[in-house]
Amino acid sequence: MQEIAVYSFLLYTRLRITFIPRYFSIKMKNRYYCKILIYFLQQNQICMKLRTLYKRIIYFSSQQYQKLNSHQVIKLLFFLTLVICLLFGQVVTAQTPNTNALVEQGIKEYNAGNFFNAIAYWQKALNQYKNNPSATGVVNENLARAYQEVGENKDAIASLEKAISDYGAVENIQQVGRMKSELAQVYSNLGQPRKAIALLCRQLVDKSKSPASQDIKCTPDSAEQIAIKSNDKRGQVAALGILGEAYRLIGSYDQAIKYLDAAQQVTSKYQFLVFNSLGNAHKSRGQLRELQADSANKAGISSKEQELTQKSLDDYNRAYQYFQDSIKFARNQKQALAEMRGLLNLIQLVSETNKSKFISDEEFNEILQDALKVVEGLPDSATKVYGEIDLAYLQRNGKRSSPFTYCPNQLVLSGNNKVLNLLENSALTSKRLQDNRLFSYANGALAHFWECQKDNEKALKYTQYAIIAADNKLSAKDSLYLWEWQAGRILDKQNRKQEAIASYQRAFETLEDIRQDILTAERDVQFDFRDVVRPLYQTLAQSRLDLLGVGAITDERRVKELSKVVNTIDALKLAELQNYFGNDCILSGLNPQLVGELLENNNVAFQNTGFLSSIILDDKTGILLQLPNQATKFKWIEDRNQQGTTKIVSSDTLEKKIAEFRKGLVSKEEINYDTTIAAQLYDWIIRPFAEDIKSQKVKTLVFIQDGFLRSVPMAALYDNQQKKYLIETYAIATTPSLRLTKPKLRNGNTQKALILGLTKEATIDGKTFDALSAVPNEVKTVGSIFPNHTLLIDDNFIPESFQQKLEKNSYSVVHVASHAQFGIIPEDTFIVTGKNQKLTINQLETSLRNLNNKSDSVELLTLTACETAVGDDRATLGLAGVALQVGVKSAIASLWSITDESTSEIVKTFYTNYRNNGMSIAQALQTAQIRMINAKKLPSSERINIKYDHPAYWAPIIAIGNWL
Repeated sequence: MQEIAVYSFLLYTRLRITFIPRYFSIKMKNRYYCKILIYFLQQNQICMKLRTLYKRIIYFSSQQYQKLNSHQVIKLLFFLTLVICLLFGQVVTAQTPNTNALVEQGIKEYNAGNFFNAIAYWQKALNQYKNNPSATGVVNENLARAYQEVGENKDAIASLEKAISDYGAVENIQQVGRMKSELAQVYSNLGQPRKAIALLCRQLVDKSKSPASQDIKCTPDSAEQIAIKSNDKRGQVAALGILGEAYRLIGSYDQAIKYLDAAQQVTSKYQFLVFNSLGNAHKSRGQLRELQADSANKAGISSKEQELTQKSLDDYNRAYQYFQDSIKFARNQKQALAEMRGLLNLIQLVSETNKSKFISDEEFNEILQDALKVVEGLPDSATKVYGEIDLAYLQRNGKRSSPFTYCPNQLVLSGNNKVLNLLENSALTSKRLQDNRLFSYANGALAHFWECQKDNEKALKYTQYAIIAADNKLSAKDSLYLWEWQAGRILDKQNRKQEAIASYQRAFETLEDIRQDILTAERDVQFDFRDVVRPLYQTLAQSRLDLLGVGAITDERRVKELSKVVNTIDALKLAELQNYFGNDCILSGLNPQLVGELLENNNVAFQNTGFLSSIILDDKTGILLQLPNQATKFKWIEDRNQQGTTKIVSSDTLEKKIAEFRKGLVSKEEINYDTTIAAQLYDWIIRPFAEDIKSQKVKTLVFIQDGFLRSVPMAALYDNQQKKYLIETYAIATTPSLRLTKPKLRNGNTQKALILGLTKEATIDGKTFDALSAVPNEVKTVGSIFPNHTLLIDDNFIPESFQQKLEKNSYSVVHVASHAQFGIIPEDTFIVTGKNQKLTINQLETSLRNLNNKSDSVELLTLTACETAVGDDRATLGLAGVALQVGVKSAIASLWSITDESTSEIVKTFYTNYRNNGMSIAQALQTAQIRMINAKKLPSSERINIKYDHPAYWAPIIAIGNWL
């Protein structure tokens, strides 16, 4: 668990009730308090009479500070600030003589680590300082810090907001700015960086543009601008540092580095903090570039892969140097906590990457031993707790994900005793700190150690401690799901299946609550989703499905369990989409009803429609059939041999068969298509449900596919008994989630089309895209069907002209006859335009979602020359979600580029039926594909190339989203 760099201690310039850093001299402290105290006196005319006395006291403290310890100075100044004006400057009948005693006792309790007692005393004192914002501001400020110490972040936020209000009431603007920065730090710690940015700057940068091209000026009331106006360098460093950290957390690494570089320029002090943050930002950007390099490799762009690989290495080297500098500066200034953070970050960087890039094994071991010594000598703190856990679970060539979802088998520390000692110490430290969040995390980590040691009793005991602490006022929901999941695994091993499922279900529900924050933050580095989120959803689904096969089960119970499975699978699909696209727009049209509820309300749109959903697990794959007002049916994919016996088809076997099926379609090796594999897949996926589908008079099948099953067209599955392709019996569509699809008949008004095309060869990011010789005929055909159209071709088709046309006119159809690449990350998903430019998926989304009359005006987006990256199902996820992402109702797209005149034929028939014959989108596409299948049977007047009966020419065109 990596801590966010903490800048808020720079802001502790009022009541210092925690350790005062040595670089912050008592003398400087006194001078600052002098100014503040005189300011407070000036707020009240009666207090003005005390200024002479006050100055004498201040003089004494400035001359004699060396004889006073920090606690004495703090106490003196605190009481001067809070008590003198109250006792002598105003007549407050409600004031009691015990107020100063309450404040003093709170200070003692805080310094002793008894934070709850300190809170109790200060709350009582606060009640007696009513109507005096000068006093309540200071108390609220310190209450906030006490609440943070015990993990009560909601109360900390409330106290900081009150402090901001109090300081604003007495026009202490500098302190208002500092409190806003401290509040922003809390929000960042809670995983809400956008709220932090709003407090610090108010302006959020556009991540799609480079930082250099954006002159973002923070608003006058923001923390950053207040610090500048007040010439408050400490406050400015804090604001810029926290701002940089917040941008890192939302994945805007360039912007994060920009703000952190600016923080460096303010003052040479506190460099250890800024260097640590810069190291984290460069490390995160290096991971992103590493992922982008992998995407470029799978897209076949070697030059881009090499460039990104080098940039990734450069970032890692910069991160290494910044962490080294942070450690050196912190060590020189005797900042042990900061030194520990730097050491941990350095060790994790070296461990997660190839450490030979930076240091030798001997040097790595020296750093590790330094970290172990430093962490042992740390005072009780969050850094100590997290440091001990991180060191315990440090792995050689470690995964970049939570170590609590699997049992690490290559820990750096040799011997279980060393690991156990660190984990037990972290649990004891967290208990002394009285912080539920830390206590939960430390006990969960200790429990995982015993889980991996197969001591289920101890593992369950400590896991339950972790759950109780995390669930206390929901203080650690971001780790609660981990411990509920861990409890489920342990209970599973104890064969307590029902209890295990209940734990998995609680973990699932908790993760659903916080999914938005964890899937859109740092979403560029997507390993967390695959290693953490997806396995949990799959485990829950499989546990419920396995339960159906154990013993006798009533029909009512079966229906309920399958309903829960459907909801889990649907949630998984939604989470995948949100993770891939990295924003919430994809879920803006989410139907609040669950899937089962949608199919039970007699919606006309679902009549004569069946839904087939797949879920791919580690060792097998399941298919669910849902029909309106019918019980859900479920089957594992099985293979039946000639003797009639069946066996489960493993997911690996299915994936290989699917890859073989796609290869046979794309290659067009056979003039007469061999339907053997297509028939086998039909028998596995469709035949188990054939009678149920037929009995309900289904006309359209909608597939909600998982993983690699998205990469092939279901239309080409072959019924060997009927000697028909599936598309000849049913219209077919696909959608990533039924809850995100709003099936309804389109507007029957006259339609206007925007037709875009590229005929020339183009080079994008070092990859050459071939000229599309069939495009002129394709756009001509589409134009003839839509007389009311606008045409942009070749150099006239660029992002700017596309945007301008959409702003001036409304189009119900947007047809794109150009290469459309779908990569494993959204940045590599784009449409090739004229002049060697590209229209990214984000630009397309912005253009279509920001129309004056809203995106509902665009009913259909057609992409006829798509290319998806091979070997990664995230690319096909991007294709499946394209209609949802850009905000249109439906999309027609190709799973791979056909680059042949056949596209014109299928497009012509599709649009004719769609526009003139009143067919649904799925039915119009079905009719067009059947015409291609019958290429050899058509009358001479309608004759087309007979080779078009091969599924390679018609099957890759699919309907996505609204099928009506």
